[in-house]
Amino acid sequence: MTQAQQDQIFKLACVQSCTGTDPLSNLAIMSTAVREAAERGAVFVALPETCNFMAKNRDHLYATLQSEAADPFVAGMQSLARSLGIYLLLGSVVVKASIDDPDEMRAANRSILIAPDGTIAARYDKIHLFDVTLASGEVHRESQNYRPGAAAVITDTLYGRLGLSICYDMRFAYLYRLLASHGADFISVPSAFTRPTGQAHWHVLLRARAIETGCFIIAPAQNGLHENGRATYGHSLIISPWGDILAEASQNTDIGGVEIVMADIDRCRVDQARQQIPSLHHGRQIGLSD
Repeated sequence: MTQAQQDQIFKLACVQSCTGTDPLSNLAIMSTAVREAAERGAVFVALPETCNFMAKNRDHLYATLQSEAADPFVAGMQSLARSLGIYLLLGSVVVKASIDDPDEMRAANRSILIAPDGTIAARYDKIHLFDVTLASGEVHRESQNYRPGAAAVITDTLYGRLGLSICYDMRFAYLYRLLASHGADFISVPSAFTRPTGQAHWHVLLRARAIETGCFIIAPAQNGLHENGRATYGHSLIISPWGDILAEASQNTDIGGVEIVMADIDRCRVDQARQQIPSLHHGRQIGLSD
C-alpha cells in the first residue's frame, strides 16, 4: 500500500445511545462517549438521530426547543470537537426550524457536521417526515411538529465527500443516488428506528443503499426503552461500499446505555466498488409506456 493510499484511511466511530428527555443530561452522556471514541483513535465520530433530546410529548417538545445558536447541546459539542480536533456529526438535533428567525416555533430535525476547529461545516434538515401508523398500532406524525427540509446536502471533509440523510430518508433511494452522483464517498444515516420496522428492514435497506451507491454507509442509531416510552431498534452499522457490515452494535433495553462501534474507513474501497459495478454511469432517463 502506498503512502497516498494509507492517507485515505481513517478511523470512524458510531455512538449508539438511549437518549433521554433532558438536553444537558444527554450532553454529559454523549460527551463522555465522544471522548472515549477519540481516545480509541477515532477522528470522525457520528451520533444518532435526536441526540440532544427526545420529547415526552408536544408540550415538552416546544418547552425544550431552542434555536440552533442557543441550543446548549450544539454549543457543547462544538467545543468538544474543537478540543479533540475531530469531525463530530450530530446525527440530528431537534431545534427551531429557522436559523434566521429564532422566534419561529416550528421544529426541524437537523443533522449538523462539526469540523475539527469547532465550526459548523454543514447542516441538513430531514426531508422525508415519518407519518405512519404501524400494524402494531404505533403512530408517528412528524409533520405535525416538524418542517421538512428542502434540499439534499453534500460537503467536503479531509477524508472525502459526505452526504447527509436521516432515518426515514433511507426508504427513498433517489436521494442516495443523487448524493452519490454528486461525488459522495460516505453517506450518514443517523436513526431512531422503531423496533418492528427495524427488525424487518434496517439491515437490508442500509446494505442496499451502500451497494447501489458504492458509498460507505454510516448509521449510528438510538437503542433501548427511552424515558418518553419509545422503544428503538439499535444495531448501529458501518457498511462498506460493497455492502459488507464492518461494525455493528448490539440491541438492549437500558435507559441511558451507550455503545461505541468503530471501523477503519478506506476511501480506496469506494473507487474499487464503483469500478467493479459502474451502475452510477449506466442510469437512463425513461418514461412510462402507455
